[in-house]
Amino acid sequence: MVIDIHTHTFPDKIAASTVHKLGNIAHTFPQTNATNMQLCESMKEAGIDISVILPVATHPRQVEKINLSARRMNDSFAQTGLFSLGAMHPAYENYEEELEKIKESGLKGIKLHPVYQGMDIDDPHCIRLLKKARDLDLLVVTHAGEDIGYPGVSHCSPKMCRNVLDQIPDLKFVLAHMGGWNQWDEVHKYLLDTDAYLDTAFSVYPVHAYEDAYWKENHFHLMQKEEFLEMIKVFGADRILFGTDCPWANQKEYMDLMKDLPLSEEERNKIFGENANRLLKLV
Repeated sequence: MVIDIHTHTFPDKIAASTVHKLGNIAHTFPQTNATNMQLCESMKEAGIDISVILPVATHPRQVEKINLSARRMNDSFAQTGLFSLGAMHPAYENYEEELEKIKESGLKGIKLHPVYQGMDIDDPHCIRLLKKARDLDLLVVTHAGEDIGYPGVSHCSPKMCRNVLDQIPDLKFVLAHMGGWNQWDEVHKYLLDTDAYLDTAFSVYPVHAYEDAYWKENHFHLMQKEEFLEMIKVFGADRILFGTDCPWANQKEYMDLMKDLPLSEEERNKIFGENANRLLKLV
């Protein structure tokens, strides 16, 4: 069982325009058109059984509509293999009621993107909703580290994530991009002795970047295989979740990369799906 815990899709009417806009911001070519149909085709080619959709509410008014759409998507989970988490925004006023609805409807957890939402992950507004998520035993997946489209902006650094976990140590917390995109040295420093999970999304080759100087000028780099393997070794395979960030990375390429790494069968099985299924109980 292979579970990609980090993917994104958009409604068919806006998918093409949305990925075009985001691709220009990130100087990165999308690998699907970000529709559910193309994600299903990508999964089939890659040999992935389940893709977890991570919807992002960039404004509080989007929360309820996104969560309604997520519930409808999950009605077809048995047929499609697509399962959506819920969305939440730190400035959403009725967060307690909405988190309870997320729990009752079986969405399993929420996605936060502090860069897009303009608020630090350890801001009191985030802490209060994270405590409620903990009380409801909901999984929280957050973008961690910098964002490729916003150089130098970090609303979810490893140190901030440590502040969260010091206040809510039993939170089921997944930090995308191996704990902090473009801030991996700090991941070791602040998060090693926590219970945080790390996903592999958009953290190691290959990424399909525009042929310009954008990445070089902004001092961006991806992890080398040796660096990636060392982090798996140090943090332990029990805390690593396979994720691609599709459509921004190619699922088959990521699968091939992981298969080529010198990991034991036990480690590979944990990373590819066992850890995610333990958290989400999808099968």
